[in-house]
Amino acid sequence: MDELIAIPMAQRQQSIQDAVQNYGKRLFSFIRSRVKNDQDAEDILQDVWYQLSSIIDTEPIELLSSWLYRVSRNRIVDKKRKKKPQSLEDLTYTDKEGEMVFPEALFTDHRNPETELERVYFRELFYEALGELPEKQREVFVWNELEDLTLQEIADKTGKSIKTIISRKRYAVAHLRERLQNLYDEY
Repeated sequence: MDELIAIPMAQRQQSIQDAVQNYGKRLFSFIRSRVKNDQDAEDILQDVWYQLSSIIDTEPIELLSSWLYRVSRNRIVDKKRKKKPQSLEDLTYTDKEGEMVFPEALFTDHRNPETELERVYFRELFYEALGELPEKQREVFVWNELEDLTLQEIADKTGKSIKTIISRKRYAVAHLRERLQNLYDEY
């Protein structure tokens, strides 16, 4: 009877050792790029390994790497939730014309499995939130942020005052900030 228990335990330990060896450095880099310091990254990685070790049978996990990255993201989110909340404004910056600009990293073509999943997830939520806007607000936001038209060009194009265009953009940005706050908190 003891031999039957020892074999699965040995297999489980080997499975965990293989995971640490195969994914340890990449997972640490992934976590480290999302937290403030090495200590936080090490703590989160330790939590991930602990959670993996608490699973009795790792065989049902079809894509171990995906599982590890998802658990890492969840731990990062947990850590960030313990800290003060931040706004979507922290993801953006204002250019010299006073317009809100999203970081290029959200839209770049640099691809790896982790960033690709995040990019797809962000785009889905972003376009869903964009679709919730009234048509005129959505048009102004898309023309300004995605098609790089200035607010004055939009005003000229629509025949509306610049104040109306600024107001529509402000309402669109406020809605998107509110709608995407959870996404920001998660990442």
